[in-house]
Amino acid sequence: MDAKQLEAVPLFAGLSKKERERVAHHADVVDLPSGYHLCDQGAFAHEFFVLLAGDVEVTQDGRHLTDLGAGDFFGEVALIEGDRRTASVTATTPITAVVMHQRDFDAMQRELPHVAEKIHAAVHERSARHPDD
Repeated sequence: MDAKQLEAVPLFAGLSKKERERVAHHADVVDLPSGYHLCDQGAFAHEFFVLLAGDVEVTQDGRHLTDLGAGDFFGEVALIEGDRRTASVTATTPITAVVMHQRDFDAMQRELPHVAEKIHAAVHERSARHPDD
């Protein structure tokens, strides 16, 4: 993927060009149609997503939790905690997303620990906002 695509993503804000290039080295970009299921609650986690364009709906046990759009990310909880997916995510519009698989996510965390810390902080913030999820 082109590291320039990461410039507008808040998660990667503040990274140098070289650091964005390292993140891009570990990631792919995919275009997916509306209705596509990106994550299924209870499934094993294999990837982490960052939305570049489009919208997704997050549900848990069949109930709507939130909607996410460009700049938002998801799928990290199960990767970080080594657990199954805690929610389902479905595209509600056509989307473009950065996808990072487990092996690459782990390598990115080792190479760029400050990016990993931002992801961990976001996980803890989400847990604090939704303690029953």
